[in-house]
Amino acid sequence: MSELRLHTTLEGRGPAAAIILTDEQVASFGAGKAFPVAVTIDGRTARLRLARMGGQNMIGFSKAVRADLGVEIGQEVDAVIAVDAAERAVEVPPALADALDADPGLRAAFDALSYSTRKEHARSVAEAKQDATRDRRVEKIVESLRG
Repeated sequence: MSELRLHTTLEGRGPAAAIILTDEQVASFGAGKAFPVAVTIDGRTARLRLARMGGQNMIGFSKAVRADLGVEIGQEVDAVIAVDAAERAVEVPPALADALDADPGLRAAFDALSYSTRKEHARSVAEAKQDATRDRRVEKIVESLRG
């Protein structure tokens, strides 16, 4: 199946929301039990991940994702879910890119991280309001990559 269309309610899961799928719905994608998905609601698309948590198949929606999609916990939605096979690239802020490019080993180590980890590192540097904070965050990331 290339996509799944469903009418569902965004269920609360702690501070997040989730779309819950049955095992049969997950199997219909033919992509395994956990995989990247693109979820479209009202013409807005978010690139997320289907995972199994607490015995349920779910696609989690953080507060930021809910804001991007214009949805809230408990809301009924018409969603289109598709396997997301597109390359997941992360826009690396210049300060972090400069540090990574200074050592080919660092760039390779960063590129080997999961998409989610690379995205979180990039976000933490990009959201720093002060230069000193940004520099500390870049240094912490570099230290973690050197192991």
